[in-house]
Amino acid sequence: MVAAGSTVARRIGRSRPDRGRGRIVDTSVAFSPRIERLLDQASSVCAERGSRLTDIRRLVLGLVLDRGRPSGAYELLDRLRENNRGAAPPTVYRALDFLLEQGLVHRIERLSAFVACTHALEHAHGCSDFHAAQFLICRHCGEVTELENRGISHALRAAGAEHGFHISASTIEAEGTCAACRAKPAGMDGPAESRQ
Repeated sequence: MVAAGSTVARRIGRSRPDRGRGRIVDTSVAFSPRIERLLDQASSVCAERGSRLTDIRRLVLGLVLDRGRPSGAYELLDRLRENNRGAAPPTVYRALDFLLEQGLVHRIERLSAFVACTHALEHAHGCSDFHAAQFLICRHCGEVTELENRGISHALRAAGAEHGFHISASTIEAEGTCAACRAKPAGMDGPAESRQ
């Protein structure tokens, strides 16, 4: 999970019994120091809210962060099964539900996938209050960029207020072509004008 030549990574978790099922669940996975820092931040956010980032929740969040791109639940399950052959879909779905509730991940509906909430983890606030997640999704490479544009959030809340509607959460998904794909020469993924 850590690129060759990267800085030393610490292993998190441990093998533990799986609540009376008799299986051993290995939650030991090597993550980069950056991801470890973000996981520690996530643990702090959860603790401040009176909840707990268990080993398996931490592992699932670590896998989402490690991927760096949107991850589907079954992709996460496959990665979990690399160390835990007995891992089942409910394990991943329960962990993702918790991470969604805590504002540590977002679900990208268009892709049926999950991404870590970089704003919650890197700016230590979580997304329990109003958080208007905005995503730019590249149709060509699948790159997803999370924005936190307060102007968009303000305009959306103001539009809701005009109708007597209080917005508590919103997600905007905009599709298009990222700068890297737009810069590719014609012929790589189609002509440049078709990628605009």
